[in-house]
Amino acid sequence: MDIYSRRLLANRIGIGLSMLAMFVGLIALLWILFTLFSKGFAALSWDFFTQDTPAPGTAGGGLRNSIIGSLMIIGVTTLVSTPIGILAGIYLAEFGETSKFASATRFVTDIMLSAPSIVIGLFVYALMVATLGGFSGWAGSVALSLIAIPVVVRTTENMLRLVPSSLREAAFAVGAPRWRVSINVTLRAVKAGVVTGVLLAIARVTGETAPLLFTALNNQFFSTNMSQPMGNLPVVIFQFAMSPYDNWISLAWGGALLIALLVLTINVGARIMFRSKGNL
Repeated sequence: MDIYSRRLLANRIGIGLSMLAMFVGLIALLWILFTLFSKGFAALSWDFFTQDTPAPGTAGGGLRNSIIGSLMIIGVTTLVSTPIGILAGIYLAEFGETSKFASATRFVTDIMLSAPSIVIGLFVYALMVATLGGFSGWAGSVALSLIAIPVVVRTTENMLRLVPSSLREAAFAVGAPRWRVSINVTLRAVKAGVVTGVLLAIARVTGETAPLLFTALNNQFFSTNMSQPMGNLPVVIFQFAMSPYDNWISLAWGGALLIALLVLTINVGARIMFRSKGNL
């Protein structure tokens, strides 16, 4: 066998192993989705969205309090992480190319991206819950914000670095100050990518359970008071899935399906936005 035949054989073996790995991963993913959709859809009903979590051993009930609680916590998280992450990304890309402070910020951001969420939850617990004397929705939003901000920062910085230098130079040539060039020219040129980064950050924190266990905890009753423990889907799923009650387990499947659909919708929407703007 000559060298050409050996290379051709090695190439075919490599491609075959790659296709096999992809096939195994795809089968596992489809199996998970099939189980989730088949059991999750069976739990969805009008009561699921309009009633609160039931008492142990009782029939019926829903996840209204947990759905509203999750939406409020994620909403506050988005309001906190979006401006901080975008402004920090602008600074790193436009003003901090040679700054030591910017280098330290990038280093901390990379650490935060890889930090276990339970560590962040424990940090916020020591910082807010133990200090203020109680679990709260605010503490949950702070914990999720610490997870979302690094995602927005790195996405914004990477997108801004894709802007051609000629675009900045043209803006400088007409007398625009650097801050206006950053906001009105470069950021506007990559707004689709930045928005996609925000959406991906939201998808990243939507299903986080560990930080909320240490901060927002849970609430069996309907509440919109962010200063008190709040019901939320990840913690309810965690608690109900391990319960001995069939009704609770069914509600856990329904909650898991809601989170999966939300994350899937956000990811698909982000990819469509990237593709439509030519940034993919």
